[in-house]
Parts: sequence; structure tokens; C-alpha cells
Amino acid sequence: MRGALFVEGINVQEMIFQFVGGLGIFLFGLKYMGDGLQKSAGDRLRDILDKFTTNPFMGVLAGMLVTMLIQSSSGTTVLTVGLVNAGFMTLRQAIGVIMGANIGTTVTAFIIGIELKEYGLPILAVGALLLFFFKSKKITYLGQTLFGFGALFYGLKLMSNGMKPLRGLEAFQDLTVSMSDQPILGVVIGTLFTVVVQSSSATIGVLQGLFEQGAIDIDAAIPVLFGDNIGTTITAVLAAIGASVAAKRAAFTHVIFNVVGTTIFLILLKVYIPFIEYLRDLIGLNEAMTIAFAHGIFNFSNMLVQFPFIGALAYIVTKLIPGEDTAVDQKPKHLDPIFIEQSPSLALDQAKEEVMRMGDFAYKGLEETSHYLNNHQRKHADMALQYEEALNNLDRNITEYLVSLSSYSLTELESHKHSALIDSVRDIERIGDHFENLVELVDYKISNKVHLTEQAQEDLNDMINLTLITVKQAMKALETMDREEALAVVQKENQIDQYERSYRKKHILRMNEGVCTGPAGIVFVDIISNLERIGDHAVNIAEEVLGGKQN
Repeated sequence: MRGALFVEGINVQEMIFQFVGGLGIFLFGLKYMGDGLQKSAGDRLRDILDKFTTNPFMGVLAGMLVTMLIQSSSGTTVLTVGLVNAGFMTLRQAIGVIMGANIGTTVTAFIIGIELKEYGLPILAVGALLLFFFKSKKITYLGQTLFGFGALFYGLKLMSNGMKPLRGLEAFQDLTVSMSDQPILGVVIGTLFTVVVQSSSATIGVLQGLFEQGAIDIDAAIPVLFGDNIGTTITAVLAAIGASVAAKRAAFTHVIFNVVGTTIFLILLKVYIPFIEYLRDLIGLNEAMTIAFAHGIFNFSNMLVQFPFIGALAYIVTKLIPGEDTAVDQKPKHLDPIFIEQSPSLALDQAKEEVMRMGDFAYKGLEETSHYLNNHQRKHADMALQYEEALNNLDRNITEYLVSLSSYSLTELESHKHSALIDSVRDIERIGDHFENLVELVDYKISNKVHLTEQAQEDLNDMINLTLITVKQAMKALETMDREEALAVVQKENQIDQYERSYRKKHILRMNEGVCTGPAGIVFVDIISNLERIGDHAVNIAEEVLGGKQN
């Protein structure tokens, strides 16, 4: 090859190109296969983590299952950090999921251990056929999964061919000897490589290839394997940056879990390596499968050892990462299905409690939006969006609960109350949609450096303060079924409408005088329009009370 670099008779350029290209195809295949599996599963992945993590043991099983489906422990951990951040999952539940994810990710290594490298291209071809010649989504998702599966094995073959000459390089031989003598060095190399590649499955695939080619012995390979498990935690740590305190704790738990496991196994290394060798000889494992078993046994044993100490782990990370957890608890607290059958009247009261909680979230979300409008601190926008997500979740749960309740016999008064609650839930959820719009408008204002005049800002604050009072009073009217409170809401909403008309005219005058720019005018008008719509939804809630009194 023209211009190729040869070292000790080895074509280094060809070796690097094959390895880097193979690694790229492997990573693409892994990601593409995981995406195909994830699309096939749809929203069920989040539901599995949300619904089947009632205790840490179930969390372990859920973490294993989801990681097997998406072929990425990092992906599962990031999803878990998101659920903790959104208040769907407690720290203790998250720790169980993270432990399960570490076991689930070993499946990739076992898949690699199956002798399928020679069939990578035909599998890839079948996947392409399903992708391009069928219109059914299920078949195309299967095609995507198979295409990724084939690419994974083809990339593995290229990497393996690229790594073959390494065993002849003296420098690499010296490095593997050093890793055998100093296991800590192997752990560091494994950690750094995984941090760079962002996939423990890929680095373990590389390790399996090296071991298969005889370029590294088992004494050096296993410490690198431990390091791969530590390196994979960096993805969750990055996902937790800027997240809630609880999410940071969940990510840090992942780090502690793998560091503690590595420390324990380094101490037991003189026993663990002979055990893996004994297992290899007993079952007749090939080289790649030997690494897969070493990986699987390490993660499973690590889970067994640390599982009884989940409470201690949660306590440690709480102390290491202090602060008040600001995550909004999005799960309903009062919707017990047993009341629907035993006492529909009590079930209705429970639903109302949840609606009031939802109304409180709407008020707090709008309040956080008001703070964001004035000080541009991102934490307020994030909290507002958490409240909006909570409103969406509670809307679904309360509506389902009330629909289930409607099939039972209710008195005329209870039927009216039932109808009022269903309508109010819809209005409260729409308030969340409007303050989400406001957050997006402030985001636009900040990113495009749109400047509002002092008078415009003052007008917005007057209107948003009145809107806050109106929403709070509407919820109070619904809680007490107080006609006077409801009438006061109607009056305040009329005032909001007057503000909207008056401030719109004033702003048009400012624009005509050149005091205010066009983009500022658009932002201002859109903000007051959203506030006016929030006022409309508040008055809808109040009218449910007035209607109830009139009937």
C-alpha cells in the first residue's frame, strides 16, 4: 500500500483503519439494533420502569429487561435518571434498576460470544430487505433490528481482523504484561476507553476480540473488563448535569456501585481468574464466551453482594450530594381503585383531592414561569416544565379513574360533581399547556436577545400576577364550592381580558413610535394571549361551581 506505515513488519495504517472502521460499524449496529428494539417496544419501556419498580427487587428485574431490549445499560440508566428527575421513581427504586441494568448489558457480550461473525453480512442484507421493501412498521422495526445485529457482527469481524497483528507488536506485549502484573492499570485503561467510546458493550467487544486473537491474556483482560463497567457510568453522570438532586444521586449511585464492585473483585482477583479458567475448561467455552461469562458473573455477583445494602447506598449518596430534592412527585396519591367498588361517594372525594393537588401544581407551575420571565434563571423553567409534565400525568390518571367511576350508580348531586371534576381536570391541564408556551416564549426571548421595554415588562408582571390570583381563587372556589369565590373569579377574568386589550394597544403604539422592535412585539403579544387563555380556563372552573349552585 502506497504511503503505508510499517512497524515490525505490520501495516499500521491498515490495522488502524480496520479497527476504527470496524468499531464505528459495531457502534452503529449496536445503536441501530437498540433503536429497532425500542421502537418495537414503544412507550412500554418507560411503563416497565414506571410500573414495575414498586420495590428494589422488581427494579432489578425491570432494569435487566429494559437493558436487554435497548442493548445499553447507559440508555437504561439515563432513562432512570429522567424518571427520578420527573418524580416518577424514588432513589431506592432507581438503585435497583441500575443494578439490573448492569446485568442486562452482559447480554451483548453473550451475543458476541456466539460464533456469528461470518454471518454478519447476510444478516445485514436480510435486515435491509425488510427495511426497504415492506411498509408495515412492525416489519421495518424488525428489519432495523436485524440490520443493526448484522452490522454489529460485521464491525466485530473488521475489528478482529484489525487487532490480529497486535499480538506481534512488542510494545503491546509489554503493555499486556504490565496489565497482568498491575491490575489497576488494566482498570484505568478499561475505564478511559469506555469513557471515550461511550459504550461498555463496544469496549467489551474489543476485549473479546483481543482475547480471541491471543493479543491479551486473561490476567490482563479481566481488570480491563472491570474498568469498562466503571467507564460506562459517565453517560449517566453527564445526563444528571443540571438535573434534580435526586437524579444526581441516582447517577452517582451507578458510579459507587461499579467502583465498589471492582474493588471487591480486585481483592479477590487471585481467586476469580482461576475460577473463570476452571469454568472455561469445564463447559468448553470459546475465548469470546469466556469474557462474556467473566462479565456476567462479575455483574450478577456484584448485584447479589450490594443488593442488601440498597438502603445504605441511598443514605451514602444522600450525604455525599446534599440538598433538598426539588423533583415534583408526579404520581397520584389519592386514587385508590378499591374505593370505586366499595364506596363510589368516597372515590369521588378522593378524585377531588387529586384534582385540588393538580390545581396546586398548575398554580406553582405558573408561578415558576413568572420567576423565569423576570430573572431568566433556568431552574425556574425546569421546575415549570416538571409541573407541566405532572399535570399531563395526573390528567390521564384522574380521567381514567373518573371514567371507571362513571359505570357505578351515583346520585344526581354526585353525577354533577363527577361531571364538574372531569371538565375541571381538562381546564387545569390546559393551563399547564399555556404556561409551557410561556416558557418557550421566554426561551425564544433569551436566545434571540429580544429586549422588552421597562413598561412592557411592568405590564406583563401586572397581568401575570392577576392571572396567578385568578387561578388560585378558581381552585379555592372548586374546593369549597363557594359561589362568592366563583363570582370573584369571573370578575377577575374580565379584568384580565381588559388588560389584554389595553396592553396590546399600548404595545402597538410603542412599536409605531419605534420604542419597541418587531420580535419584541410578537413575544409580548403572544405572552399576554397565553395569559388571557389561562384566565379563560380559570373562569371555566369557576363556572362549574356556579352551575352546581344554580342546579
